[in-house]
Amino acid sequence: MSRTRHTAADEPYFLVRTLASECPDGRALAPHAHPWGQLIYAVSGVLSVWTDQGSWVAPPHWAVWAPAGVAHAMRFTGTASLRTLYVRPGLAGQPERSGVVPVSPLLRELILRAVEIGMLDRREPTHVAIADLILSELRAQSTPSLDLPQPRSPLFRRIGEHVAAAPGERSGHAALAKRFGVSVRTLERAFVAETELSLGR
Repeated sequence: MSRTRHTAADEPYFLVRTLASECPDGRALAPHAHPWGQLIYAVSGVLSVWTDQGSWVAPPHWAVWAPAGVAHAMRFTGTASLRTLYVRPGLAGQPERSGVVPVSPLLRELILRAVEIGMLDRREPTHVAIADLILSELRAQSTPSLDLPQPRSPLFRRIGEHVAAAPGERSGHAALAKRFGVSVRTLERAFVAETELSLGR
């Protein structure tokens, strides 16, 4: 099915914009924000997302939601095949906070259909129905605990980012503490105090 050609005059009518993309293993995107809410669905590969509030991991067939205006960084593990929906600000039903979203079979088909169409236009009744169903599915999903709290202090946030950037590295707590100029005890206590998780977890 060919996509409808659009012009700048169509922009005010779009409810949802879409994007299909492929990202190689290890690719990282620096923190950025979008004026529209963003639902990033991982068809394949693993997607890790960081915001000021925390970080989330979306395995294949899961998605991550980033509200409009929320800066987020991303990293891809394995070749990631993504289907992304950008949802117009002001549409009811958008989650207020970032988080991982379980993708039901219905939501998956709605995402794929929206990407196939390209832009969901409020002048088209079928497009309105698809957008309404997508938002309804987002409201219905409970967020599972695939989030990873981030340390609050700048030093320990940098350490957390270092660990997240090289998840396969197993140099141990002592080497990590030495690298950042803190004692092992301080490092371990700080992670528990600032994230309620041990550094190992």
